[in-house]
Amino acid sequence: MVFSPTAGVASALLLVTPYTPNIATIETTPGCLTDNFYGTYGGRSIFHLPPTCLETSSIKALSTQSASLFPYVANGERQLVWLQESAIDSSLVTPEYEAEVQGFFRWLGEDGYSMGSGQQLSSHQRLLSSADRPQVELHLVDLQPEGGSYGLIAVEPSLAPNIEALLPRYWKPYVLPKQPASYLPVPKPAIEHVRNLLETVRFDPVVSSLVNGISLNQMRDDIRWLTGEDGKSGIISRHSFAEGSRVAASWLKERFEETGATCELKTFLTGFAPNVACKYSASEDTTSTVLISGHYDSRGSFGSQRAPGGNDDGSGTIALLGIARVVARTGLTFRSNVELVAFAGEEQGLYGSKAYAREMREKNANITVMIQADMLGYHRPGEPPQLGLPMYIGTPEVAHLVSNMSAIYSPELSVGYTAACCSDHQSFHEQGYASTQVFERAGPIADPMYHNSGDLSERPGYDLSQIRSIAKVQFATLLHAAGFDLPSDEDLN
Repeated sequence: MVFSPTAGVASALLLVTPYTPNIATIETTPGCLTDNFYGTYGGRSIFHLPPTCLETSSIKALSTQSASLFPYVANGERQLVWLQESAIDSSLVTPEYEAEVQGFFRWLGEDGYSMGSGQQLSSHQRLLSSADRPQVELHLVDLQPEGGSYGLIAVEPSLAPNIEALLPRYWKPYVLPKQPASYLPVPKPAIEHVRNLLETVRFDPVVSSLVNGISLNQMRDDIRWLTGEDGKSGIISRHSFAEGSRVAASWLKERFEETGATCELKTFLTGFAPNVACKYSASEDTTSTVLISGHYDSRGSFGSQRAPGGNDDGSGTIALLGIARVVARTGLTFRSNVELVAFAGEEQGLYGSKAYAREMREKNANITVMIQADMLGYHRPGEPPQLGLPMYIGTPEVAHLVSNMSAIYSPELSVGYTAACCSDHQSFHEQGYASTQVFERAGPIADPMYHNSGDLSERPGYDLSQIRSIAKVQFATLLHAAGFDLPSDEDLN
């Protein structure tokens, strides 16, 4: 990393460093950074770097290969937004996509929105900005192909929710907090709780019977309704700003309530569809809560009105519904509180889950395990059904718990890690909750209909059986973490 005098003209410095357990651990990171943490995005942690921090040995030891320094003219009226190219399989990097990316950056320059002539900061970093349009700055860093590309922009707050519509198809935005805050680790007692759950994992024939009760045919009906493929829902798009997302939210609330849950449509930002938050109260006197989730909003092709979201993330949403229907059919009760939440605003930068996780932290909610399901339905022809766990963001112990449950209750899944990042579990991880994500592939994203208007359920590679297998893993983990009881014969009579 180069700390040059020229960087001193900026009123602020942002340090971007690869996410590792060490850099995100207070014991090994200087307090001047952990007290000025913006978050982790796409495998990169972002810190505000105070001048006094430059002199610490830990900062000086960071290599030029592992960290980047962004001079930034701080302005309280601007919103920082991280732009991240998703971890995609090489098969998706087509000439058409490359032209789309080039066109995006060309548009930025020709529109005068940013870019200008560009100022070289290092061998791989440029500051791209425009003197006539100071409301937008763009810092772009090109990395090795396997690492993807990322950028950091500063925009007027009103523009931030709409950035997603301007990005190339495999890029996602993540809105940074208005101000850096102290890094909030998952507390050691919370991690110890998950480790205790790991020690007690055993095959349970009752759990096996329950998870196998998830209906494949019902999941097929549910996804066809959400995508509009059945011709009944009238949904064309579940984009967070589209009317179809409101239709979907009301429908989801009704379906979950039919299973005995208490549900609420929780608004979080004007213009966005609401979160659908559903709860099953604990049968015992406890504050502990297990939360599983997906996001029901979708994203389509640029310029298209259609955004069916069959895989991203209709698949995670129908997994929740499948679990809820078994709860209703069997009459089981949970010993801990359980929440099933379908988030909106994920595609625009985790807006819905950030608001919900922040609310939970303000309430000091006792969320013991959180699992997000995002994109469960695709694998390439010839590949086995898979389960991907996050390589970067999340609590390793929760991922380990999920992996063990998969080995017992869905052994047909090949389990591994994925660099695909990041979904709504990140919002909870940042608030100090033990969390992880389940994904469709042990590797990068390979679905050719990712962020595409062709993301339907009736197409090659879309595998409802894989969705069901992963839903079984989620359900088994939920049953183990929350505890449960089935009605006795007397109750049934």
